[in-house]
Amino acid sequence: MNYFKKGSVWMATLLLLLLVVGFTQTGTNYFEVSKNLDIFASVYREVNTYYVDEVDAGKLMKKGIDEMLKSLDPYTNFISESEIEDFRFTMTGQYGGIGSQITTRNDYIMITDPYEGFPAQKADLRAGDIILEVEGKSAKGKSSSDMSKLLKGQPGTKVTLKIKRDGEGELIKTLTREEIQVKNVPYSGMVTDQIGYIRLQSFTNNAGKEVNDALVALKKNPNLRSVILDVRGNPGGLLQEAVNIVNVFVPRGIEVVSTRGKIKDADKVYKTLNNPVDTAIPLIVLTNRSSASASEIVSGGLQDLDRAVVIGTRTFGKGLVQNTRPLNYGTQIKITTAKYYTPSGRCIQALDYSHRNEDGSVGSVPDSLKKEFKTKGGRSVYDGGGVEPDVLVKQRPLATITESLLNKQLLFDYATYYRAKYPQIASANMFQLTESDFQDFKNFIANKDYDYQTNTEKELESFRKKAEEEKYWDAIKDQYEALKKNLAHDKQADLDKNKDEIIELLTEEIARRYYYQRARYETGLKADDDVKEAVSLLSNSSKYQAILAPRAKK
Repeated sequence: MNYFKKGSVWMATLLLLLLVVGFTQTGTNYFEVSKNLDIFASVYREVNTYYVDEVDAGKLMKKGIDEMLKSLDPYTNFISESEIEDFRFTMTGQYGGIGSQITTRNDYIMITDPYEGFPAQKADLRAGDIILEVEGKSAKGKSSSDMSKLLKGQPGTKVTLKIKRDGEGELIKTLTREEIQVKNVPYSGMVTDQIGYIRLQSFTNNAGKEVNDALVALKKNPNLRSVILDVRGNPGGLLQEAVNIVNVFVPRGIEVVSTRGKIKDADKVYKTLNNPVDTAIPLIVLTNRSSASASEIVSGGLQDLDRAVVIGTRTFGKGLVQNTRPLNYGTQIKITTAKYYTPSGRCIQALDYSHRNEDGSVGSVPDSLKKEFKTKGGRSVYDGGGVEPDVLVKQRPLATITESLLNKQLLFDYATYYRAKYPQIASANMFQLTESDFQDFKNFIANKDYDYQTNTEKELESFRKKAEEEKYWDAIKDQYEALKKNLAHDKQADLDKNKDEIIELLTEEIARRYYYQRARYETGLKADDDVKEAVSLLSNSSKYQAILAPRAKK
């Protein structure tokens, strides 16, 4: 529904007047607010009336609102009526549909990741399948967003797809939609005989219960001695669920996080409310640059309480809290209302949106302004830049050829080919590619485009451009060409040189075709550097305890 009909400027004016009333109730300067809202309404009215072409009043207002909020921070957003369902999914993890991830491939939409136990997987839709038609209508040219809307619907309703599958041609699939609940904990299990692992990928409803249940299940193994909680790549979600997750590992009545905002209602203290599962089992939290918001409440809170060792890389640094407020015509605004503080009192917000540079860009909090705080046991931690891990693990960059194979989707395509060729494989944790498989992969990509520049070649190209700018090119041209020829990469040699890395990624991609999301962890954890570091530390009790040992307070 377009809530601003063409020519209905009076509706916008009415909304603006209502806003004025709202602002006066919070003590904001009445004259400044009313003056600027009046100017805004005047501009809107004049453009709508006199602009040379027809103006879509709704789109114009939406653009104005979006740009206004964009000047505040990236998390304060206007949610139109048509976007409410997508927003609800991000908060609840629930929707009615077929249960699969999709992406654009050339002019069509491709299935990339069917969820185990849901309609797409039950109907034997596979990663790599191309959707040609939906309910008899061509899917050519549809965006992922358009296709998502077509595939979603009320649980119990049916949708018929025509797909194209390599090796089988065109197939008709009729699926019955279900309520899809994407799990917060897609996998938990044992990484060694004594070390358990819980993967937490989101913070929607029941995230705390899912972590609770995962730990309870792990503890049924009498050999369990320690646990790894993985929040890498987790962008966050519901604050209360973060508190509930910390509560799994710490006693009832402990402060986990507090919030402070402009209005009194934003000032809150969140304490654990339930009985924990285990307050003593050695615990490690894995983080990376994409661990944000609620992930940082969990990792920062457990670190401040000296309840866990944090391993990996520094987290994102989002220390802001958002709440949604209803607006007129079925719309909402998600607005930053407070900053949050971990138990030590630090705010880990990394970017200062309140002080923008002249060009509008936002700077990080400088090191000189970062403050020191103390954990429960007296260890030093700092604000203003995410959660710094107790044990930093240097990340291995992928080889240039591997990045090219990923970007060209050749690893994905070979897994599709492999799935069609072999109906069954060994269990995910036992599956291994052979030398013959790797040779088959090299044959598969032999005539495909995956050209790339090595870092050395990129530097050489940069050197050439600099030499031309500074008028040295003619003098060094011959030497440059000879060096370039000598450096010309041999793709076959690069494949063999990076064989282990490529096989590692191929193994995970292929295993997912048979065993879905859980295969990503059962195969990928074996070569995971962060997990290896965690296992090493948890296998050395004295070293683990030394990291968490109380420090003498100054």
